[in-house]
Amino acid sequence: GFHGYRRVQGYARQVATRLSAEIEALGPFRLLTRGDELPVFAFALKEEVDNFTVFDVSMALREGGWQVPAYTFPANRTDLAALRVVVRRGFTHDTADLLLRDLKRVLPRLEKQPEPVHDGTTTSGFHH
Repeated sequence: GFHGYRRVQGYARQVATRLSAEIEALGPFRLLTRGDELPVFAFALKEEVDNFTVFDVSMALREGGWQVPAYTFPANRTDLAALRVVVRRGFTHDTADLLLRDLKRVLPRLEKQPEPVHDGTTTSGFHH
């Protein structure tokens, strides 16, 4: 019933807040939300990162089977692009560790890129 749902949501929020904090600690990312209200969080690249995009990150993670979509949010004249992670039922601390491991594995390659490969227009299946 309701209490079981709340317990699941509480666990999912724990996973989400821990994972978001660890992603923030990696360096190139800044959190937009932390997953402390709903087990969902969004993160963007810091402004000084100009040689890869969140779309590059999304595509790199897709190679490992992760569905971490990147979106463009129209904001005040500048498009803010961000990645979104949804911690669903069955997404455990172990799942979070695997996602972090893959993120750490692809980052060095992305950081060596001379320039972005994917933006919002070149990502397959990207629709406004």
